[in-house]
Amino acid sequence: MDMNQPSSIEAAVRSSANAGRERSIGAILIDAGRLSVEAAEKIIREQKAKGLRFGDAAIGLGLLKQDDIDFALARQFDYPYLSAGDGALSSTLVAAYKPASPMVEQLRALRSQLMVRWFSDDTTRRALAVVSAERGEGRSFVAANLAVVFSQLGERTLLIDADLRNPRQHKNFKLDPRTPGLSSVLSGRANGEALIRIPSLVGLSVLPAGAVPPNPQELLARPQFVRLIEQVSKSFDVVIIDTPAADIAADANVVAARAGASLVVARRDHTPAPKIHALTKDLSGANALVVGSVLNSF
Repeated sequence: MDMNQPSSIEAAVRSSANAGRERSIGAILIDAGRLSVEAAEKIIREQKAKGLRFGDAAIGLGLLKQDDIDFALARQFDYPYLSAGDGALSSTLVAAYKPASPMVEQLRALRSQLMVRWFSDDTTRRALAVVSAERGEGRSFVAANLAVVFSQLGERTLLIDADLRNPRQHKNFKLDPRTPGLSSVLSGRANGEALIRIPSLVGLSVLPAGAVPPNPQELLARPQFVRLIEQVSKSFDVVIIDTPAADIAADANVVAARAGASLVVARRDHTPAPKIHALTKDLSGANALVVGSVLNSF
């Protein structure tokens, strides 16, 4: 199974990113249908007459909003995000829709900590399982948004939905639930084509869970899952793996052991401390390094 991305695709992505940085804000907004040529000319005249920046002149004239300027700047600096009314992805992906919010700043801080504590050029340290003791603690939310912020950093990022019991990531990224996914790969019915590139977020790919199987733990325990992690770790810089809640089954321990490391998510004023301690003990017993924890209050 070849998980490598074709070099022609990578070259096209690099070319597109460079082109975006070289274009003006006005050109980007015209191409995106957010600004007419006539309005752009009016803004430029105002800009020259008053010595303003293009964005300030446009907002002052009431022809653009700050969201439009942020959109264009993101394209210039190769920092993809979506406008509030885009609808291409679920609104739960706050990193894709509200990159300047305090919530996303915290996710970026978490990203920095993980870069220091775990991720490296070593292919054995590129996968991370996101785990929690119970459902409803924000595990899938954290996994998905972490994948987005890593891709915004320019890292080739893969999000794997290994929750083969109650999968969520196909909903977050608005993928067809009938699309082949991890369960198909592990059962030998699909290969690299199950990885889905997210067009609106350059550098991010998703391997959805696929069809919910009758034997999720047995599938995850197969050697195919180990080989999958090894293969994608050669093609991607960061591999984030969503898992089922630990109180449902031992799947999370199996996945974390295959990944080599885990991030524990708990919800403020919700997760009992004894359950967190039990989870971290189980992870250690499975030889899965716990690289950090997140107290989720979102």
